[in-house]
Amino acid sequence: MKHDMLTTLRPLLAAEASAEAHASGTEAVDLEQAVWLRLLERLAVDAPPSDPQGWLRRAVRSEARRTRRRARRERPYATEPVADDGRDPEQLALGAARHRALRDAVRRLPGRCPRLLEALLAPEDLTYREIAGELGISQGSLGPERSKCLGCLRRLLAPEVAARGARG
Repeated sequence: MKHDMLTTLRPLLAAEASAEAHASGTEAVDLEQAVWLRLLERLAVDAPPSDPQGWLRRAVRSEARRTRRRARRERPYATEPVADDGRDPEQLALGAARHRALRDAVRRLPGRCPRLLEALLAPEDLTYREIAGELGISQGSLGPERSKCLGCLRRLLAPEVAARGARG
């Protein structure tokens, strides 16, 4: 019974939605979808309308009015409400993935390299004196140690970077 009613109402709904869409400032398919949803909600709690065609016409007009009222109330932002630093979500996600890959590679380094590079990458922007004190090494050996650790990191990341670049 319900399936027959939906099949019978489909052409009428398409025609009614098409007729009302332009005046409401929306797409006909959006009106159709809203009316189908209202009908399905009604069928879930109540019996089918006694006059399905009349109900459908009233529902289309009601949805069109609701859309017009919403359009009158809604105002676009004069400017974008979020900070636009030129980076889209994809760039942010790729940057975060690169950051995680770098941190993972640093943790796989031998000896005191992980602690040294973590200190160098720390958001506090520690001085060489602070890093040397934290690691218990002389400040003069920090530069050569850093160079050795960065060389290890390059060798560790080279296969991963080459593999990613080859995919294209």
